[in-house]
Amino acid sequence: MKIIGPFTQIVTLNHLPLKGSIKDESLEIMMDSGIAVEGDRIKSLDKFDLLKKKYPETTVELIETPQVLLPGFIDNHTHICFAGNRAKDYAMRISGKSYQEIAKAGGGIWDTVMHIRNASKYELVRLTAERANKLLHAGITTIEVKSGYGLNVEEELKILRAIKEANRQTKADLISTCLAAHIKPKDFEGTEEEYLLYIEEKLLPKIKKENLAKRVDIFVEEAAFGIHAAKGYLQRARQLGFDCTVHADQFTTGGSVVAIDGGAVSADHLEASGNKEIRMLADADIVATVLPGASLGLGMPFAPARKLLDAGASVAIASDWNPGSAPMGDLLIQASVLGAYERLSIAEMLAGVTFRAVKALRLNDKGILKENFLADMQAYPVKDYREIFYLQGSLKPNIVWKNGERI
Repeated sequence: MKIIGPFTQIVTLNHLPLKGSIKDESLEIMMDSGIAVEGDRIKSLDKFDLLKKKYPETTVELIETPQVLLPGFIDNHTHICFAGNRAKDYAMRISGKSYQEIAKAGGGIWDTVMHIRNASKYELVRLTAERANKLLHAGITTIEVKSGYGLNVEEELKILRAIKEANRQTKADLISTCLAAHIKPKDFEGTEEEYLLYIEEKLLPKIKKENLAKRVDIFVEEAAFGIHAAKGYLQRARQLGFDCTVHADQFTTGGSVVAIDGGAVSADHLEASGNKEIRMLADADIVATVLPGASLGLGMPFAPARKLLDAGASVAIASDWNPGSAPMGDLLIQASVLGAYERLSIAEMLAGVTFRAVKALRLNDKGILKENFLADMQAYPVKDYREIFYLQGSLKPNIVWKNGERI
């Protein structure tokens, strides 16, 4: 066991609601305190001097300068297993071409599919581990990673195997999601329903057998999969034992209804969600994940995070790091910018990148600094937690701990 401290402030994020708005005054902030860690778990939090008296023979990891301690962040929506880049798409986009027009011209998702298919598994492992380690040093200790750039059985398996291997090469936790239902590939002869059936019959059982993912995702949109086909796919995926999530309401509505009716754990994007969808998301047992990086990358309005919170929804914030629409990959900057535009409290931003994101991944021992939770933590060289978001992502943690181990 060891004691780490003293910290100027420890922001625990304990005793906060899973749904709805949160005021900063609700935050539990421990002053001049420390944290006792045993193995990979938090054993105790208290005033630093009291911890030293309580555990007099324990090793002390001394923090000598003012620091604010937060839980490690959770990014519950990324596509960091990719090869190549889509700078050409970016140039087309800022010249006025739409997302759909770029896709029709051979760019978009299909361009990344071609790069993935030409890459070896070992190259994908290296690239994914490098990106995961970059995120880890930025305080993101758990990262969801989607497939979806293979779009046939063997290539999707290659991606998921690469994510599994990359998870061994980083101290961050990588949570795999099968997004074979990203778009219907150009080289598949058949309807979108037939492609989804192909995934269900040929791919999902192999994923189960190799334990490559416990989650599936589908992109519900005019340029991807329709509502009827998506509902059937989610139903059958759940019957196979997968948790489900949905790319929903990015350009048009309909996806959030699919997510709710299909028992998904989260509906992600939501830029197009209107009052009807907001009310339904707030009333359902689902996490509304907003992706400000995609709005910045595409030059689109942000998802209505303020309205979702005021309606009572559980709102997570994720980076959507991908080579096309969200290439930045900086969760703290994106959450800070979203907060400024959507008038989110710091407590709401913190909840969105910690325990509410944990709920979207169906995990239960992360995102809060409390006894028996994993000691996934990050420290920022400031005296007041408000400075972190005030600096809009330019300030990064100078210490990160994963499972109690200093990175």
